[in-house]
Amino acid sequence: MAVTDAWWDSTHANRHRRRVWYAALLVLAVLVLAPPASISVPQDEARRDRWQRPAEVLDALGITVGSRVADVGCGEGYFVLHLARRVGTSGVVYAVDIDPEALATTRRKVERAGFPQVRLVLSREDDPRLPEDELDAVLIVNAYHEMHKHDAMLGGIFRALKPGGRLAIIDGAGEEHEDRTTLLRRHRMSRKLVREDAERNGFRFREERPGFDRPGRNARSFFFLIFEKPAKGVRTPTGTASHRISWLTSSLTPLSFRGVFLTF
Repeated sequence: MAVTDAWWDSTHANRHRRRVWYAALLVLAVLVLAPPASISVPQDEARRDRWQRPAEVLDALGITVGSRVADVGCGEGYFVLHLARRVGTSGVVYAVDIDPEALATTRRKVERAGFPQVRLVLSREDDPRLPEDELDAVLIVNAYHEMHKHDAMLGGIFRALKPGGRLAIIDGAGEEHEDRTTLLRRHRMSRKLVREDAERNGFRFREERPGFDRPGRNARSFFFLIFEKPAKGVRTPTGTASHRISWLTSSLTPLSFRGVFLTF
């Protein structure tokens, strides 16, 4: 009887060890085969992709691997990530915003994604603080209507673009007859004012592309205008001399956050 009990205990222990071993192997397989969390796309970002069509926006601006671009008024970095994926590590993306908290959120997303090509820029309301004659394209999405000193900002963007560089302005479509104050109150902008502002600052209107319709409770229609810095016969945009030399005279201190640069 004692022998039988010992055999039963030994067999039972072996079965228990096998179950533990199989469970450990199953956990290991899940960890090895599961995709990294960093490459998953958040659900809200995937939903925005469907109506915002970011690849189409980047294609319209001619952005490719190695391009040097800026997202002015980048907010929490939705387009910054798309731009970084497109230009790769041989390109540069300047993520520009006046809000330090928004830039902090963008920085966390950029670090999580591992994009050393992104440089964060804390701008001023009258200066995007971008290097001159360097950029292939600049993107302003749902932010232009908030720019009180729009002429100064457009002047800075004009200087930052290379000849032939493109500027895209995507904003909530307001009534064309409304004045700027009314549009700002409604967080909208008119095509007419954008075109007048851009052309006054030296840009040439290139085209209007199909806009975007945001669904849901905060539904809104957005227009999509593209401008170009003339490649020949460049007309110097209006603006003060201090704005034209602001990039050269600013005290720029790039700080590294795991390969991400923040310019003050």
